[in-house]
Amino acid sequence: MKDVRDALMIARDSNGKLVRRPMSPHLQVYRWPISMALSILHRVSGVALGVGTLMLTWWLVAAASSDNVFDRAQWFMGSALGLLLLFGWSVALIFHFFSGIRHLFWDAGQGFDNPTYNTTGWAVVIATGVCSVLVWVVGLAVW
Repeated sequence: MKDVRDALMIARDSNGKLVRRPMSPHLQVYRWPISMALSILHRVSGVALGVGTLMLTWWLVAAASSDNVFDRAQWFMGSALGLLLLFGWSVALIFHFFSGIRHLFWDAGQGFDNPTYNTTGWAVVIATGVCSVLVWVVGLAVW
């Protein structure tokens, strides 16, 4: 195995001389900047919103169908798994909202300097946490 890796590390420079190529460190070696993590999470939250919307649609169709079908859907939504899925969907929705606002400012050409870039990234994380907890505390108090 070592011979194959050594052979793959050999290249030619611009003069045609054989040289050893530098090894690039693996992704786990790098420290992820906040914006890199948020960019990945923005995409993941978009997928989660699509899946969660299917669950919401199922609940609405069940409400329009019959009492028996709605009772089953309501039972699932009130179960531990249902509440966990609803919590995840609401966090994804709130995160995607705040991250989308950040993207709108970027589309307007604002917030690309390094301090603002990092500050707005952490602001998205903090706002998501605070609003998610607030929504669930209020929602469970009313429920």
